Amino acid sequence: MFLKRQKSATLIILLLGFLSYSFFLYMSLPVKSKPLKKEVDAGKMVWQQYNCNACHQVYGLGGYLGPDLTNVYSKRGPAYIGSFLKAGVGAMPLFNLTEAETKSLLTYLKDIDASGTSDPKTFTINYDGTIEQK
Repeated sequence: MFLKRQKSATLIILLLGFLSYSFFLYMSLPVKSKPLKKEVDAGKMVWQQYNCNACHQVYGLGGYLGPDLTNVYSKRGPAYIGSFLKAGVGAMPLFNLTEAETKSLLTYLKDIDASGTSDPKTFTINYDGTIEQK
């Protein structure tokens, strides 16, 4: 009888600990501290609709046919990016984006640019699979 009560008490303590820790983790997510804009969300939807991630990278993740676009907005500017989107050159296909889609995608790239830096050429891959930036 005593052993059964110990098992029950241990189970209750573990369950309460798990629930408390989960609540703490999900209440302190960094996503809640940054309000997303509708235009940025619309740009992300354009990014996903045209499967830009198949060729381009963001924060070093994605395809390798095109360049990493994490910081392209600050390096090249909206006019440069817009001309690629409107004309399509080389391996970059012409998607015939509307003005609204182009504006949304530029806003999304600007938001990504403001949130961090990433240049895959400056990463050092460690023996355990983690990466460090030089």
